[in-house]
Amino acid sequence: MDPTLKTRITSQLKEDLPTLPRGLRTVAKYIVDNPSDFGLDAIRETARKAGVSTYTLVRLAERLGFSGYNELREPFRHALVSASPGVEQPEWIERLRENGALGEVQADASLNAIAIVQRSLERQLPEQMHRVVTMLLEARTVYLTAARASYSVAYYLHYVGRMALPTLQLVPRHMNSAMDELHTASEDDVMIAITFTPYSRETIDACKFAHRKGVKLVLLSDSEIVSSDFSADETIIVSVLSTHHFCCYAGATAVVDTLIALLVSYGGDTAKVRIKSYEDLRRDNQAFWVAQK
Repeated sequence: MDPTLKTRITSQLKEDLPTLPRGLRTVAKYIVDNPSDFGLDAIRETARKAGVSTYTLVRLAERLGFSGYNELREPFRHALVSASPGVEQPEWIERLRENGALGEVQADASLNAIAIVQRSLERQLPEQMHRVVTMLLEARTVYLTAARASYSVAYYLHYVGRMALPTLQLVPRHMNSAMDELHTASEDDVMIAITFTPYSRETIDACKFAHRKGVKLVLLSDSEIVSSDFSADETIIVSVLSTHHFCCYAGATAVVDTLIALLVSYGGDTAKVRIKSYEDLRRDNQAFWVAQK
């Protein structure tokens, strides 16, 4: 099999995406964002994860010139290093399944969380993470924005990350809009934007505004295809697939923890001194509960 076929299919899907009908666009985006899952899963499982019918998958395959779903999937299967799902099922998962219907739900959710953490972490190339960390450390100001459920990830990154990166600012502050905070931003600055499907309009608007001002953009998302109105300088892609209706943020949080570890390491002794100063401040002001002796 031609080893470049998978890459050519992915490139064609990205190029055709804006002109595809809605259902086919959903499938194309899913394949681009989840090539490993697409290569491993049967048609019904892919349809379930993508939220479309099996007929839609067949239609996309035929539109791309393939005889059917399996022929379209084969280059992605061939590209996988292993034919295994990526994680070994621990014994405790099987024990959960012995506890009735709720045990099955807990087992499936647990296995999914393990899988997306692994897949999110293994997608991060050291050279890209180096570029991102260098970009953040060299920026005059690093803005960090997110909305709705994604705000929880941004808040955690800001709360911990600012101790190693003092230029980090979470926007919007108080009840302002992110664009208020970005009013004086320039090409000397960087913005980290966190958004997962369905993408927040406020975050997309902030990205477009920052892009127009020349701010370098680092996007943490589940896809490199978020908006045709801007392109990020760096896109960190994580998996947010879940067994329930909403995104699972376990993979995103694991990647954020990796980013924090790199910032602390790159920051060297200066970062360590700053972290200790925060710890001393919180101890002196009794920020944390201590049991009475």
